[in-house]
Amino acid sequence: MCAAAGACTSEARPLRFGTTYTVEQSGALALLEPRGIAPGLPAPPPIAVVVAPSGQILRAAARGDLDVVLTHAPSLEHRLLVAPARAGLRCPFVASRFAVVGPPGDPARVAAAPDAAAAFARIARAGATFVSRGDSSGTHVTELTLWTAAGVQPQGERWYVESGADQAATLRLADERGAYALADLPTLARLPPLDLRVLLWRDSTLVNEYTLYVVASPRPHPAADSFARWALDTWRADVLAIRLPDGQPAFERSPGACTAQERD
Repeated sequence: MCAAAGACTSEARPLRFGTTYTVEQSGALALLEPRGIAPGLPAPPPIAVVVAPSGQILRAAARGDLDVVLTHAPSLEHRLLVAPARAGLRCPFVASRFAVVGPPGDPARVAAAPDAAAAFARIARAGATFVSRGDSSGTHVTELTLWTAAGVQPQGERWYVESGADQAATLRLADERGAYALADLPTLARLPPLDLRVLLWRDSTLVNEYTLYVVASPRPHPAADSFARWALDTWRADVLAIRLPDGQPAFERSPGACTAQERD
């Protein structure tokens, strides 16, 4: 979609912004109203927004198909953008929280686990149904890291279900099946009421860090750096105002300033 004062025409090359389903489904993307992002240009550029799992967004950025991205998969970001010098600018943005959610009866006793890895180990020992996104999203990457920490290889197990879908659809499927899942709390909060219960979230491994990158390109968009500055100054403030149902902030500001990365 295109969102800006001007239309998407051949005269104004759109700034291609890629981000993730959790940014969209948490309500953060709806606050993206980029007015005044490029004061040095005669008119604000149109913004072409692409929403997909983090893995897809980062691979598209590495190919040069996107100008700016906001993702939450640090290991993929390093492998696909930072290490090969495909990131021109790296900006810590915001962080939300993941939570292990599940049925009210909690047959695996996840709520009593000391941390997320132990919770995942309990799910595996109980053979309780777990619904994974299975889509190379930032949520999926975090989930796989937790299985590794738990010493479990869930792929192929009868209790392990891969939805291949976005966060909202995955949580609805887990709800229908009385299953466990890894949930992004701001997204869960915006869904119609589900029977899923938040069972564990107070664990540093469940911090969900979002980072904004300006992609290094032989033909950089003239408004890319301005967009990044605007996002840090204006859009982020609006995102930080989003609240969970209990009144707690849905997102926290990530510390640190933008840093220039080595370019090709």
